[in-house]
Amino acid sequence: MSQQTYEQTTNERYVTCVSVATVWTEPLSARRIDALALHNPAHVDQWVKQLDDTEKLALCVENRIQTQLLYGEQVLVTEWAGDWAHVIIPTQPSHKDRRGYPGWVPACQLKQISNQDWLQPIGAIVRSPFASLTIHNESSIHLSYLTILPVKRHHGSTTSVVTPHGIGYVHTQDIELFSKADGIVRSNGESIVAIAKSYIGLDYLWGGMSAYGYDCSGLAYAAHKANGYQIARDAGDQVKGGVKVPLDRILPGDLLFFAYQNGKGRIHHVGIYSGNGDMLHAPQTGKGIEQISLANTMYETELCAARRYWQEEETIENGKSNSRSKPSEEIF
Repeated sequence: MSQQTYEQTTNERYVTCVSVATVWTEPLSARRIDALALHNPAHVDQWVKQLDDTEKLALCVENRIQTQLLYGEQVLVTEWAGDWAHVIIPTQPSHKDRRGYPGWVPACQLKQISNQDWLQPIGAIVRSPFASLTIHNESSIHLSYLTILPVKRHHGSTTSVVTPHGIGYVHTQDIELFSKADGIVRSNGESIVAIAKSYIGLDYLWGGMSAYGYDCSGLAYAAHKANGYQIARDAGDQVKGGVKVPLDRILPGDLLFFAYQNGKGRIHHVGIYSGNGDMLHAPQTGKGIEQISLANTMYETELCAARRYWQEEETIENGKSNSRSKPSEEIF
């Protein structure tokens, strides 16, 4: 495929057509050992398992990976270069591009679809760590937590959804239905903490945005997305949004930010305050998501800011612009 610029029209879009697509800094960023993550289907689970800590660490220190995409996640393709596509991810806000997070994805992991097929009024968000998607009654794709797909029809124990591969079926017990007009139901800070706690022990993965592994800002992003809040993808951008909270008035669900030079330098980490002086976070390569006490740690000296994106339940219920409601069964 020759290199060319592509401008998306209002009648078409591209979405991820593998369970999890890794977004690379450049096409040459991918190594031979990363082959399992580059094809279609992408075997991200096997890829992550085969990497040792040194190979995982290189994804960060050598600036190889930017972020990840979930199945069916929309992208704007800005350029084709051989077997690669440069994409912008509108669902992952970033200072790197006002339209969304930029990076490179193997072209085989994207599929063009029509707006008509994708514009269904009801969405399904995966609430289990993984959910099985059956297509054409034979092929199966393992969907990661928080994958969102348009709903075609509710069948009781199963729900038919629109996918890049046609109509598929998921177990209703693995998903939550929501009205696209209203959005995912918004919850409070305690709910954000509960989501993060459910992934304690999951290995850290630089750039990770799926149930196969999260990085620190990916965990913060996912815990908020699960509760109806869209925040920026990276910690340096997350600290620029939300409501500024004095460090002596933080509440569970608030994001805590940490900077080099005893809190005076560049922000390098984010965690979720869980109460009683504790924090939930994805610390670093070689460790899993954990809950720790901030006292007498380097994090205590590097803590520099707190931000709140969640809202009190009363505000959510009474504020018209912030209200979120679950869809009624009558719409099916």
